[in-house]
Amino acid sequence: MIVGDRVRERAELLDRAARLASAMAAAGVGPGDAVALLMRNDFPVLEANLAVRRLDAYGVPINWHWHEAEIGYVLRDAAPRLLIGHADLLDRISAEIPEGLRVVAVDGAVQGERHWQDYDSWIAAHEPYAGHGNGLGSSMVYTSGTTGKPKAVKRLPATSEESAQRARVLAVIHDTAPGNVALVTGPLYHLFSQAILMATFGAGGTVVVMERFDPEECLRLIARHGVTHSALVPTLFVRLLRLPDAVKARHDLSTLRHVVHSGAPCPAEVKRAMLNWWGPVLHETYGSTETGVVTKISPDEWLARPGSVGKPVLTGEVRILNEDRAWAGPGAIGDVYLRIHGTPDFTFHGDPAKRAAVEHDGLITCGDIGWLDADGYLFLCDRRVDMVISGGVNIYPAEVEAALLEHPMIADCAVFGVPDPEYGEALAAYLQSDDDLPAETVKAFLRERIAGYKVPRHIRVTPALPREETGKIMKRRLREAFLADAPVPTTWYVGPPALGVH
Repeated sequence: MIVGDRVRERAELLDRAARLASAMAAAGVGPGDAVALLMRNDFPVLEANLAVRRLDAYGVPINWHWHEAEIGYVLRDAAPRLLIGHADLLDRISAEIPEGLRVVAVDGAVQGERHWQDYDSWIAAHEPYAGHGNGLGSSMVYTSGTTGKPKAVKRLPATSEESAQRARVLAVIHDTAPGNVALVTGPLYHLFSQAILMATFGAGGTVVVMERFDPEECLRLIARHGVTHSALVPTLFVRLLRLPDAVKARHDLSTLRHVVHSGAPCPAEVKRAMLNWWGPVLHETYGSTETGVVTKISPDEWLARPGSVGKPVLTGEVRILNEDRAWAGPGAIGDVYLRIHGTPDFTFHGDPAKRAAVEHDGLITCGDIGWLDADGYLFLCDRRVDMVISGGVNIYPAEVEAALLEHPMIADCAVFGVPDPEYGEALAAYLQSDDDLPAETVKAFLRERIAGYKVPRHIRVTPALPREETGKIMKRRLREAFLADAPVPTTWYVGPPALGVH
Protein backbone atom coordinates (compact mmCIF):
# COMPACT_ATOMS: atom_id res chain seq x y z
CA MET A 1 0.00 0.00 0.00
CA ILE A 2 1.37 3.40 -1.05
CA VAL A 3 0.16 6.69 0.45
CA GLY A 4 2.01 9.72 -0.86
CA ASP A 5 5.72 8.99 -0.51
CA ARG A 6 5.14 6.37 2.20
CA VAL A 7 5.12 2.63 1.48
CA ARG A 8 4.11 -0.35 3.62
CA GLU A 9 4.72 -3.83 2.33
CA ARG A 10 2.06 -6.51 2.55
CA ALA A 11 3.76 -8.45 5.33
CA GLU A 12 4.04 -5.35 7.52
CA LEU A 13 0.41 -4.40 6.97
CA LEU A 14 -0.80 -7.90 7.83
CA ASP A 15 1.38 -7.99 10.95
CA ARG A 16 0.12 -4.59 12.13
CA ALA A 17 -3.50 -5.63 11.44
CA ALA A 18 -3.02 -8.82 13.48
CA ARG A 19 -1.54 -6.83 16.38
CA LEU A 20 -4.39 -4.35 16.12
CA ALA A 21 -6.88 -7.24 16.32
CA SER A 22 -5.20 -8.36 19.56
CA ALA A 23 -5.38 -4.83 20.93
CA MET A 24 -9.05 -4.54 19.98
CA ALA A 25 -9.85 -7.90 21.57
CA ALA A 26 -8.08 -6.82 24.77
CA ALA A 27 -10.25 -3.69 24.74
CA GLY A 28 -13.37 -5.87 24.69
CA VAL A 29 -14.18 -5.90 20.97
CA GLY A 30 -15.83 -9.17 19.97
CA PRO A 31 -18.17 -10.63 17.34
CA GLY A 32 -20.95 -8.22 16.42
CA ASP A 33 -19.36 -5.21 18.14
CA ALA A 34 -18.86 -1.90 16.36
CA VAL A 35 -15.57 -0.04 15.93
CA ALA A 36 -15.95 3.56 14.74
CA LEU A 37 -13.36 4.86 12.27
CA LEU A 38 -12.86 8.61 11.85
CA MET A 39 -9.87 8.73 9.52
CA ARG A 40 -8.53 10.32 6.40
CA ASN A 41 -7.03 8.13 3.68
CA ASP A 42 -4.16 6.40 5.45
CA PHE A 43 -2.67 2.98 6.28
CA PRO A 44 -4.72 2.56 9.51
CA VAL A 45 -7.94 2.42 7.46
CA LEU A 46 -6.81 -0.81 5.82
CA GLU A 47 -5.31 -2.15 9.06
CA ALA A 48 -8.50 -1.49 11.01
CA ASN A 49 -10.74 -3.07 8.39
CA LEU A 50 -8.57 -6.19 8.36
CA ALA A 51 -8.59 -6.31 12.16
CA VAL A 52 -12.37 -6.05 12.60
CA ARG A 53 -12.82 -8.85 10.10
CA ARG A 54 -10.51 -11.07 12.17
CA LEU A 55 -12.79 -10.39 15.16
CA ASP A 56 -16.10 -10.75 13.28
CA ALA A 57 -16.86 -7.16 14.29
CA TYR A 58 -18.31 -4.18 12.41
CA GLY A 59 -16.31 -1.27 11.08
CA VAL A 60 -18.26 2.00 11.16
CA PRO A 61 -16.59 4.43 8.71
CA ILE A 62 -17.54 8.04 9.48
CA ASN A 63 -17.47 10.91 7.02
CA TRP A 64 -15.09 13.32 8.75
CA HIS A 65 -16.50 16.20 6.71
CA TRP A 66 -19.72 15.93 8.69
CA HIS A 67 -20.60 18.51 11.30
CA GLU A 68 -19.56 17.70 14.88
CA ALA A 69 -23.17 17.12 15.92
CA GLU A 70 -23.73 14.68 13.04
CA ILE A 71 -20.67 12.67 14.05
CA GLY A 72 -21.81 12.75 17.67
CA TYR A 73 -25.15 11.28 16.68
CA VAL A 74 -23.42 8.39 14.89
CA LEU A 75 -21.21 7.68 17.90
CA ARG A 76 -24.25 7.52 20.17
CA ASP A 77 -26.43 5.54 17.76
CA ALA A 78 -23.80 2.94 16.79
CA ALA A 79 -22.62 2.50 20.40
CA PRO A 80 -19.12 1.40 19.33
CA ARG A 81 -16.72 -0.33 21.70
CA LEU A 82 -13.88 1.74 20.29
CA LEU A 83 -13.21 4.89 18.29
CA ILE A 84 -10.07 5.15 16.14
CA GLY A 85 -9.33 8.44 14.45
CA HIS A 86 -6.71 10.94 13.38
CA ALA A 87 -5.85 13.09 16.37
CA ASP A 88 -6.84 16.43 14.86
CA LEU A 89 -10.22 15.07 13.75
CA LEU A 90 -10.81 13.67 17.23
CA ASP A 91 -9.88 17.00 18.74
CA ARG A 92 -12.46 18.77 16.57
CA ILE A 93 -15.30 16.52 17.78
CA SER A 94 -14.06 15.92 21.33
CA ALA A 95 -17.17 17.49 22.89
CA GLU A 96 -19.35 14.95 21.03
CA ILE A 97 -17.46 11.81 22.09
CA PRO A 98 -19.66 9.81 24.49
CA GLU A 99 -18.45 9.46 28.05
CA GLY A 100 -16.55 6.23 28.60
CA LEU A 101 -15.87 5.49 24.93
CA ARG A 102 -12.28 4.33 24.48
CA VAL A 103 -10.45 6.48 21.95
CA VAL A 104 -7.31 5.66 19.96
CA ALA A 105 -5.55 8.52 18.19
CA VAL A 106 -3.55 8.19 14.97
CA ASP A 107 -0.60 10.57 14.47
CA GLY A 108 -0.25 11.73 18.03
CA ALA A 109 -2.33 11.16 21.13
CA VAL A 110 -3.70 14.28 22.79
CA GLN A 111 -2.34 14.67 26.31
CA GLY A 112 -4.16 15.86 29.40
CA GLU A 113 -7.58 14.89 30.67
CA ARG A 114 -8.70 13.07 27.53
CA HIS A 115 -6.44 10.03 27.98
CA TRP A 116 -6.47 9.03 24.33
CA GLN A 117 -4.37 6.01 23.43
CA ASP A 118 -1.63 6.44 20.81
CA TYR A 119 -2.33 4.14 17.86
CA ASP A 120 1.23 3.04 17.00
CA SER A 121 2.31 2.37 20.58
CA TRP A 122 -0.95 0.50 21.23
CA ILE A 123 -0.28 -1.82 18.30
CA ALA A 124 3.36 -2.32 19.26
CA ALA A 125 2.36 -3.40 22.77
CA HIS A 126 0.44 -6.46 21.51
CA GLU A 127 1.40 -9.73 19.88
CA PRO A 128 -0.33 -10.76 16.63
CA TYR A 129 -3.85 -12.07 17.15
CA ALA A 130 -3.85 -15.82 17.62
CA GLY A 131 -7.58 -16.38 17.31
CA HIS A 132 -9.28 -17.70 14.21
CA GLY A 133 -12.65 -16.03 13.87
CA ASN A 134 -14.82 -16.67 10.87
CA GLY A 135 -13.31 -13.64 9.19
CA LEU A 136 -16.82 -12.53 8.27
CA GLY A 137 -16.81 -9.13 9.92
CA SER A 138 -18.42 -6.41 7.86
CA SER A 139 -19.48 -2.79 7.94
CA MET A 140 -22.19 -0.55 9.29
CA VAL A 141 -22.39 2.46 7.00
CA TYR A 142 -24.23 5.66 7.87
CA THR A 143 -25.85 7.75 5.18
CA SER A 144 -27.78 10.97 5.68
CA GLY A 145 -31.44 10.17 6.27
CA THR A 146 -34.58 11.71 4.84
CA THR A 147 -35.64 12.72 8.35
CA GLY A 148 -32.43 14.63 8.98
CA LYS A 149 -30.74 11.89 11.04
CA PRO A 150 -28.16 9.54 9.51
CA LYS A 151 -29.29 5.94 9.07
CA ALA A 152 -27.00 2.93 9.21
CA VAL A 153 -27.03 0.10 6.68
CA LYS A 154 -25.83 -2.91 8.66
CA ARG A 155 -24.81 -6.21 7.10
CA LEU A 156 -26.27 -9.24 8.83
CA PRO A 157 -23.96 -12.04 9.98
CA ALA A 158 -22.81 -13.90 6.89
CA THR A 159 -22.16 -17.53 6.17
CA SER A 160 -18.82 -18.46 4.68
CA GLU A 161 -20.47 -19.01 1.28
CA GLU A 162 -22.17 -15.58 1.39
CA SER A 163 -18.84 -13.98 2.21
CA ALA A 164 -17.18 -15.89 -0.65
CA GLN A 165 -19.91 -14.80 -3.07
CA ARG A 166 -19.44 -11.17 -2.05
CA ALA A 167 -15.74 -11.54 -2.82
CA ARG A 168 -16.54 -13.05 -6.23
CA VAL A 169 -18.81 -10.13 -7.07
CA LEU A 170 -16.13 -7.61 -6.12
CA ALA A 171 -13.60 -9.52 -8.23
CA VAL A 172 -15.87 -9.19 -11.27
CA ILE A 173 -16.70 -5.54 -10.61
CA HIS A 174 -13.08 -4.46 -10.14
CA ASP A 175 -11.38 -7.11 -12.31
CA THR A 176 -9.15 -8.07 -9.39
CA ALA A 177 -6.14 -10.34 -9.85
CA PRO A 178 -2.67 -10.72 -8.34
CA GLY A 179 -0.34 -8.07 -9.69
CA ASN A 180 -2.97 -5.38 -10.23
CA VAL A 181 -1.99 -1.83 -9.27
CA ALA A 182 -5.09 0.06 -8.20
CA LEU A 183 -5.40 3.80 -7.62
CA VAL A 184 -7.87 4.87 -4.92
CA THR A 185 -9.06 8.38 -5.75
CA GLY A 186 -11.86 8.96 -3.24
CA PRO A 187 -12.32 9.02 0.53
CA LEU A 188 -12.09 5.66 2.26
CA TYR A 189 -15.11 6.34 4.46
CA HIS A 190 -17.09 5.74 1.25
CA LEU A 191 -17.72 2.10 0.34
CA PHE A 192 -17.03 2.78 -3.34
CA SER A 193 -13.39 3.58 -2.55
CA GLN A 194 -13.09 1.06 0.24
CA ALA A 195 -14.25 -1.76 -2.06
CA ILE A 196 -11.40 -1.42 -4.54
CA LEU A 197 -8.90 -1.04 -1.68
CA MET A 198 -9.98 -4.25 0.06
CA ALA A 199 -10.59 -6.24 -3.13
CA THR A 200 -7.21 -5.36 -4.65
CA PHE A 201 -5.22 -5.94 -1.46
CA GLY A 202 -7.12 -9.16 -0.80
CA ALA A 203 -6.19 -10.46 -4.26
CA GLY A 204 -2.51 -9.74 -3.73
CA GLY A 205 -2.28 -6.45 -5.62
CA THR A 206 -0.74 -3.08 -4.85
CA VAL A 207 -2.93 -0.15 -3.79
CA VAL A 208 -1.93 3.48 -4.37
CA VAL A 209 -4.08 5.78 -2.24
CA MET A 210 -4.54 9.50 -2.88
CA GLU A 211 -4.76 11.47 0.36
CA ARG A 212 -6.92 14.00 -1.47
CA PHE A 213 -7.85 14.19 -5.13
CA ASP A 214 -5.88 16.47 -7.42
CA PRO A 215 -6.37 15.91 -11.17
CA GLU A 216 -2.75 16.35 -12.27
CA GLU A 217 -1.48 14.32 -9.31
CA CYS A 218 -3.88 11.56 -10.38
CA LEU A 219 -2.22 11.41 -13.81
CA ARG A 220 1.24 11.56 -12.27
CA LEU A 221 0.49 8.62 -9.97
CA ILE A 222 -0.89 6.51 -12.82
CA ALA A 223 2.29 7.05 -14.82
CA ARG A 224 4.70 6.71 -11.88
CA HIS A 225 3.28 3.47 -10.47
CA GLY A 226 1.99 1.85 -13.66
CA VAL A 227 -1.58 1.90 -12.38
CA THR A 228 -3.76 -0.73 -14.08
CA HIS A 229 -7.08 -0.26 -12.25
CA SER A 230 -9.01 2.53 -10.57
CA ALA A 231 -12.45 3.73 -9.48
CA LEU A 232 -13.74 7.28 -9.88
CA VAL A 233 -16.98 9.24 -9.64
CA PRO A 234 -17.99 11.36 -12.66
CA THR A 235 -17.14 14.62 -10.86
CA LEU A 236 -13.48 13.61 -10.99
CA PHE A 237 -13.77 13.01 -14.74
CA VAL A 238 -14.88 16.62 -15.10
CA ARG A 239 -11.87 17.89 -13.17
CA LEU A 240 -9.51 15.73 -15.19
CA LEU A 241 -10.96 16.89 -18.51
CA ARG A 242 -10.46 20.53 -17.53
CA LEU A 243 -6.70 20.10 -17.38
CA PRO A 244 -4.77 21.84 -20.16
CA ASP A 245 -3.96 19.61 -23.12
CA ALA A 246 -0.23 20.04 -22.46
CA VAL A 247 -0.67 18.62 -18.95
CA LYS A 248 -2.71 15.67 -20.23
CA ALA A 249 -0.07 14.84 -22.82
CA ARG A 250 2.72 14.91 -20.25
CA HIS A 251 1.70 11.65 -18.53
CA ASP A 252 1.77 8.09 -19.90
CA LEU A 253 -1.54 6.38 -19.10
CA SER A 254 -0.97 3.32 -21.27
CA THR A 255 -0.96 0.89 -18.31
CA LEU A 256 -4.64 1.55 -17.52
CA ARG A 257 -6.84 -1.49 -18.21
CA HIS A 258 -9.98 -1.22 -16.10
CA VAL A 259 -11.53 1.90 -14.53
CA VAL A 260 -14.88 1.67 -12.74
CA HIS A 261 -17.15 4.68 -12.40
CA SER A 262 -20.28 4.87 -10.30
CA GLY A 263 -21.94 6.89 -7.56
CA ALA A 264 -23.70 9.48 -9.74
CA PRO A 265 -25.10 9.92 -13.25
CA CYS A 266 -22.36 10.52 -15.81
CA PRO A 267 -23.29 12.93 -18.62
CA ALA A 268 -22.88 11.23 -21.99
CA GLU A 269 -20.55 13.95 -23.32
CA VAL A 270 -18.29 13.57 -20.28
CA LYS A 271 -18.05 9.80 -20.72
CA ARG A 272 -17.37 10.09 -24.45
CA ALA A 273 -14.63 12.64 -23.77
CA MET A 274 -13.00 10.31 -21.23
CA LEU A 275 -13.21 7.37 -23.65
CA ASN A 276 -11.59 9.51 -26.32
CA TRP A 277 -8.73 10.28 -23.95
CA TRP A 278 -8.23 7.15 -21.81
CA GLY A 279 -9.44 4.61 -24.32
CA PRO A 280 -11.97 1.77 -23.86
CA VAL A 281 -11.25 1.17 -20.18
CA LEU A 282 -14.31 2.75 -18.49
CA HIS A 283 -16.77 0.30 -16.91
CA GLU A 284 -19.92 1.72 -15.31
CA THR A 285 -21.65 0.07 -12.36
CA TYR A 286 -24.90 0.58 -10.49
CA GLY A 287 -26.08 -0.37 -7.03
CA SER A 288 -26.45 1.13 -3.59
CA THR A 289 -25.12 0.90 -0.05
CA GLU A 290 -27.97 -1.47 0.71
CA THR A 291 -27.61 -3.82 -2.26
CA GLY A 292 -23.97 -3.44 -3.17
CA VAL A 293 -23.10 -3.23 -6.86
CA VAL A 294 -25.54 -5.22 -9.00
CA THR A 295 -25.02 -4.18 -12.65
CA LYS A 296 -22.04 -3.44 -14.84
CA ILE A 297 -21.56 -2.28 -18.42
CA SER A 298 -18.38 -2.41 -20.50
CA PRO A 299 -17.20 0.41 -22.80
CA ASP A 300 -18.30 -1.44 -25.96
CA GLU A 301 -21.70 -2.26 -24.47
CA TRP A 302 -22.21 1.37 -23.44
CA LEU A 303 -21.34 2.67 -26.89
CA ALA A 304 -24.00 0.35 -28.29
CA ARG A 305 -26.50 1.39 -25.58
CA PRO A 306 -25.61 4.94 -24.43
CA GLY A 307 -27.16 5.78 -21.09
CA SER A 308 -27.46 2.22 -19.82
CA VAL A 309 -25.93 1.21 -16.48
CA GLY A 310 -25.63 -2.40 -17.58
CA LYS A 311 -26.87 -5.90 -16.84
CA PRO A 312 -26.73 -7.82 -13.55
CA VAL A 313 -23.45 -9.55 -12.73
CA LEU A 314 -23.22 -13.17 -11.53
CA THR A 315 -26.28 -13.87 -9.30
CA GLY A 316 -27.65 -10.34 -9.68
CA GLU A 317 -31.28 -9.67 -10.56
CA VAL A 318 -33.03 -6.46 -11.65
CA ARG A 319 -36.79 -6.06 -12.12
CA ILE A 320 -39.16 -3.15 -12.69
CA LEU A 321 -42.26 -2.71 -10.52
CA ASN A 322 -45.13 -0.80 -12.13
CA GLU A 323 -47.80 1.38 -10.51
CA ASP A 324 -50.01 -1.68 -10.01
CA ARG A 325 -47.26 -3.29 -7.88
CA ALA A 326 -46.66 -5.94 -10.54
CA TRP A 327 -43.42 -6.83 -12.30
CA ALA A 328 -43.27 -5.06 -15.67
CA GLY A 329 -41.85 -6.26 -18.97
CA PRO A 330 -39.20 -4.68 -21.24
CA GLY A 331 -39.70 -1.01 -22.03
CA ALA A 332 -42.04 -0.32 -19.10
CA ILE A 333 -40.99 2.42 -16.70
CA GLY A 334 -41.30 1.85 -12.96
CA ASP A 335 -39.47 1.43 -9.67
CA VAL A 336 -36.13 -0.37 -9.95
CA TYR A 337 -35.74 -3.38 -7.64
CA LEU A 338 -32.51 -5.33 -7.51
CA ARG A 339 -30.30 -7.65 -5.54
CA ILE A 340 -27.24 -9.87 -5.68
CA HIS A 341 -28.51 -13.24 -4.48
CA GLY A 342 -26.34 -15.29 -2.18
CA THR A 343 -24.48 -12.34 -0.63
CA PRO A 344 -24.88 -11.03 2.95
CA ASP A 345 -28.26 -9.46 3.67
CA PHE A 346 -28.72 -6.16 5.52
CA THR A 347 -30.96 -4.27 7.87
CA PHE A 348 -31.27 -0.66 8.94
CA HIS A 349 -29.73 -0.37 12.39
CA GLY A 350 -32.52 0.25 14.88
CA ASP A 351 -35.21 0.46 12.19
CA PRO A 352 -36.20 -2.99 10.83
CA ALA A 353 -39.52 -1.57 9.56
CA LYS A 354 -37.63 0.58 7.08
CA ARG A 355 -35.90 -2.54 5.78
CA ALA A 356 -39.26 -4.21 5.13
CA ALA A 357 -40.57 -1.10 3.36
CA VAL A 358 -37.94 -1.24 0.60
CA GLU A 359 -38.36 -4.95 -0.20
CA HIS A 360 -40.67 -6.65 -2.70
CA ASP A 361 -40.44 -10.38 -3.44
CA GLY A 362 -36.93 -10.47 -2.04
CA LEU A 363 -35.63 -7.56 -4.12
CA ILE A 364 -34.66 -4.12 -2.83
CA THR A 365 -35.32 -0.61 -4.15
CA CYS A 366 -33.22 2.45 -3.47
CA GLY A 367 -35.80 4.84 -4.93
CA ASP A 368 -34.74 4.92 -8.57
CA ILE A 369 -37.10 4.79 -11.53
CA GLY A 370 -36.02 3.13 -14.76
CA TRP A 371 -36.68 0.52 -17.42
CA LEU A 372 -35.13 -2.59 -18.96
CA ASP A 373 -34.59 -3.14 -22.66
CA ALA A 374 -35.31 -6.45 -24.39
CA ASP A 375 -31.81 -7.73 -23.58
CA GLY A 376 -32.01 -6.92 -19.87
CA TYR A 377 -29.94 -3.73 -19.85
CA LEU A 378 -31.04 -1.23 -17.22
CA PHE A 379 -31.68 2.45 -17.97
CA LEU A 380 -32.37 4.99 -15.21
CA CYS A 381 -34.62 7.98 -15.77
CA ASP A 382 -35.54 9.48 -12.38
CA ARG A 383 -35.61 8.95 -8.62
CA ARG A 384 -38.71 8.32 -6.59
CA VAL A 385 -37.26 10.07 -3.58
CA ASP A 386 -35.90 13.60 -3.47
CA MET A 387 -32.34 12.49 -2.82
CA VAL A 388 -29.69 14.46 -4.69
CA ILE A 389 -26.39 12.88 -5.76
CA SER A 390 -23.74 15.60 -5.92
CA GLY A 391 -20.21 14.51 -6.80
CA GLY A 392 -21.08 10.91 -5.94
CA VAL A 393 -22.36 11.83 -2.45
CA ASN A 394 -25.99 11.37 -1.39
CA ILE A 395 -27.66 14.50 0.03
CA TYR A 396 -31.23 14.57 1.34
CA PRO A 397 -33.00 17.94 0.95
CA ALA A 398 -35.15 17.35 4.06
CA GLU A 399 -32.02 17.48 6.22
CA VAL A 400 -30.96 20.81 4.70
CA GLU A 401 -34.49 22.21 4.96
CA ALA A 402 -34.61 21.36 8.66
CA ALA A 403 -31.39 23.31 9.23
CA LEU A 404 -32.66 26.30 7.20
CA LEU A 405 -35.86 26.50 9.23
CA GLU A 406 -33.82 27.14 12.36
CA HIS A 407 -33.11 30.61 10.95
CA PRO A 408 -35.52 33.13 12.52
CA MET A 409 -35.98 35.07 9.26
CA ILE A 410 -36.90 32.04 7.11
CA ALA A 411 -40.61 31.26 7.19
CA ASP A 412 -40.38 28.25 4.87
CA CYS A 413 -38.05 26.78 2.27
CA ALA A 414 -37.67 24.28 -0.53
CA VAL A 415 -34.39 22.50 -1.40
CA PHE A 416 -33.90 20.39 -4.53
CA GLY A 417 -31.31 19.27 -7.05
CA VAL A 418 -30.45 21.04 -10.28
CA PRO A 419 -28.03 19.96 -13.05
CA ASP A 420 -24.41 20.92 -12.48
CA PRO A 421 -21.67 20.55 -15.12
CA GLU A 422 -19.05 19.51 -12.54
CA TYR A 423 -20.89 17.66 -9.78
CA GLY A 424 -23.71 16.14 -11.82
CA GLU A 425 -26.20 17.76 -9.47
CA ALA A 426 -26.04 20.70 -7.06
CA LEU A 427 -28.44 21.93 -4.41
CA ALA A 428 -30.70 24.91 -4.95
CA ALA A 429 -32.72 26.48 -2.14
CA TYR A 430 -35.71 28.82 -2.34
CA LEU A 431 -36.31 30.67 0.93
CA GLN A 432 -39.58 32.31 1.92
CA SER A 433 -38.74 35.52 3.74
CA ASP A 434 -39.73 39.19 3.86
CA ASP A 435 -36.21 40.15 4.87
CA ASP A 436 -33.06 40.80 2.90
CA LEU A 437 -31.06 37.61 3.33
CA PRO A 438 -27.69 37.61 1.53
CA ALA A 439 -26.81 34.18 0.21
CA GLU A 440 -23.43 34.15 1.95
CA THR A 441 -25.08 34.91 5.29
CA VAL A 442 -27.40 31.95 4.85
CA LYS A 443 -24.51 29.69 3.84
CA ALA A 444 -22.48 30.71 6.89
CA PHE A 445 -25.53 29.96 9.08
CA LEU A 446 -25.83 26.47 7.57
CA ARG A 447 -22.12 25.66 7.90
CA GLU A 448 -22.55 25.92 11.66
CA ARG A 449 -25.16 23.16 11.55
CA ILE A 450 -24.45 20.79 8.67
CA ALA A 451 -21.49 19.62 6.61
CA GLY A 452 -20.17 22.10 4.08
CA TYR A 453 -20.94 19.92 1.06
CA LYS A 454 -24.64 19.96 2.01
CA VAL A 455 -24.87 23.75 1.84
CA PRO A 456 -26.87 24.77 -1.28
CA ARG A 457 -24.79 26.26 -4.06
CA HIS A 458 -27.72 28.35 -5.32
CA ILE A 459 -29.96 30.38 -2.98
CA ARG A 460 -33.00 32.44 -3.95
CA VAL A 461 -35.13 34.53 -1.56
CA THR A 462 -38.80 35.18 -2.30
CA PRO A 463 -41.74 36.52 -0.26
CA ALA A 464 -43.91 33.52 -1.24
CA LEU A 465 -43.50 29.96 -2.49
CA PRO A 466 -45.88 28.29 -4.96
CA ARG A 467 -48.15 25.83 -3.19
CA GLU A 468 -50.78 23.26 -3.96
CA GLU A 469 -54.24 23.60 -2.46
CA THR A 470 -53.11 21.33 0.34
CA GLY A 471 -50.33 23.76 1.20
CA LYS A 472 -47.51 21.54 -0.14
CA ILE A 473 -44.72 23.49 -1.84
CA MET A 474 -44.57 22.84 -5.57
CA LYS A 475 -40.87 22.07 -6.01
CA ARG A 476 -41.30 21.19 -9.65
CA ARG A 477 -42.42 24.73 -10.48
CA LEU A 478 -39.49 26.16 -8.53
CA ARG A 479 -37.04 23.92 -10.35
CA GLU A 480 -38.51 24.89 -13.72
CA ALA A 481 -38.25 28.59 -12.78
CA PHE A 482 -34.64 28.14 -11.68
CA LEU A 483 -33.61 26.42 -14.91
CA ALA A 484 -35.41 29.02 -17.01
CA ASP A 485 -33.69 31.83 -15.12
CA ALA A 486 -30.22 30.28 -15.00
CA PRO A 487 -29.94 27.52 -17.61
CA VAL A 488 -27.10 25.07 -17.12
CA PRO A 489 -25.03 24.31 -20.23
CA THR A 490 -25.49 20.75 -21.44
CA THR A 491 -22.26 20.71 -23.42
CA TRP A 492 -19.13 22.18 -21.93
CA TYR A 493 -16.32 20.08 -23.43
CA VAL A 494 -15.56 19.42 -27.05
CA GLY A 495 -12.75 17.04 -27.85
CA PRO A 496 -11.51 15.46 -31.06
CA PRO A 497 -13.07 12.11 -31.98
CA ALA A 498 -10.76 9.20 -31.35
CA LEU A 499 -10.83 5.46 -30.77
CA GLY A 500 -14.15 5.21 -32.57
CA VAL A 501 -15.95 7.28 -29.93
CA HIS A 502 -18.26 9.93 -31.44
